[in-house]
Amino acid sequence: RWKFLFMDFKKQVNQVRRKIMYGLTKNVGSSKAGRNPLDRAPLQKILISRPNHRLGNLLLITPMVKELEQMFPNVKIDIFVKGSLGPIVFKNYKSINKIINLPKKPAKEFWKYVGGWLNLRNNQYDLVINIIGNSSSGRLSAKFANATYKFYGDDDESIQATFSDGRHLAKYPVYYLRRFLTNLGIKENINPIPSMDLKLSSSELAFGKSILQELIKNDRKTIALYTFATGNKCYSKDWWEKLYDRLVREFDTYNVVEVLPVENVSQLSFKAPSYYSKDVREIGSFIRNTSVFIGADSGIMHLASAAHAPTVGLFSVTDKALYEPYNGDSIGVDTRSTTEDELITMIRNILKKETSNQT
Repeated sequence: RWKFLFMDFKKQVNQVRRKIMYGLTKNVGSSKAGRNPLDRAPLQKILISRPNHRLGNLLLITPMVKELEQMFPNVKIDIFVKGSLGPIVFKNYKSINKIINLPKKPAKEFWKYVGGWLNLRNNQYDLVINIIGNSSSGRLSAKFANATYKFYGDDDESIQATFSDGRHLAKYPVYYLRRFLTNLGIKENINPIPSMDLKLSSSELAFGKSILQELIKNDRKTIALYTFATGNKCYSKDWWEKLYDRLVREFDTYNVVEVLPVENVSQLSFKAPSYYSKDVREIGSFIRNTSVFIGADSGIMHLASAAHAPTVGLFSVTDKALYEPYNGDSIGVDTRSTTEDELITMIRNILKKETSNQT
């Protein structure tokens, strides 16, 4: 009990801290074009700033990286993040020049933290992109970095009014960047926003397939469940057990397996065959070899989407318009307004499409 009370208090303190920091930094910088016409200063070196350590937030950057690669084929991109996941997420992106890591806990690695910020100042960029406009550290990094063009990612209600998916945290920064670059003379990109992408290699996918095969030991297709999520995003054991029993009945020609979190806990009390790993890319490869992934809004849900597995994201607290998976046949489901029967129908439709796409 005391542990949960402490965690709740810590969460409240962090929320207050973020509000104070945003209040202090919301007026730091404004998106600017620099002095030279863009067509005379091609964008070859770009910094993307997202000083955050969470897996989902890093994966949400990948559409921006893909957008820049498409627009500027020879671009070299540095990424400013926290923690150790950056090199893992962006491992197979050839455009990534350098990942500047801030330590997850600055107080314990103060000089490494200072060095990370100095790294920004020691480089010259053509463009710096702050992904999230209300990120205080993101705004400060964009201000601190040396760049001809600066993009702060401020809120633009006209984008949200123009595009039905304009609020999504992977898509909005790309829509905004397109408008920013169009104002600088670059032809507007009207293609669909790139999907999130872990860029799994063929060898990684083959390894994921072998792990799945070792677990199920049959030739049936597989439904993957991820029953964990942080805080009140996590559905109860009763909710998951009812869904699991229904899936087993409705899809009796499929395996149903559970992907376990790093905490190695199960809302199904380990009733289903389970897979556990701490290797992010291995987990993504495993999920990609299943027919559909079902899980609450979490980093692993974003991982499944970035691995290009058909993903059913479950939302009961967070806003699905901001975070829902959108690759291929993936969907976000607000379980507050969706019945179990409707959810089963959605899953069945995805499985039918997946089967027809393979024939």
